[in-house]
Amino acid sequence: MKTCLVVDDSRVVRKVARRILEDLGFDVAEAGDGADALSFCRATMPDAILLDWHMPVMSGPEFLRRLRLEPGGADPRVIFCSGETRIARIREALEDGADEFIMKPFDADIVMGKLAQAGVA
Repeated sequence: MKTCLVVDDSRVVRKVARRILEDLGFDVAEAGDGADALSFCRATMPDAILLDWHMPVMSGPEFLRRLRLEPGGADPRVIFCSGETRIARIREALEDGADEFIMKPFDADIVMGKLAQAGVA
């Protein structure tokens, strides 16, 4: 079973994403910020990461840059899931190593489509 790490400071968003991902057959882990997510990845690298932009402690972009430097950190498919709508921010996320970008709010069809485009589903 593939694993997806949901990284978002909102418990509601994590719960919604968990439900969608479990329905798609993923084993789901959660982190409330980038620092917790990086600790998780150092212990167990997931297949995919659904990543928020704005979080306390460590932002999504900072987490992604640090993840890609970790052993095995190039492997997970990272999908930013954010309220950021500015083209420059989306471009920044992709240049930092994100594979896809989803704008909030999202639904199961959007998540499934982006996971498929990223080669995970």
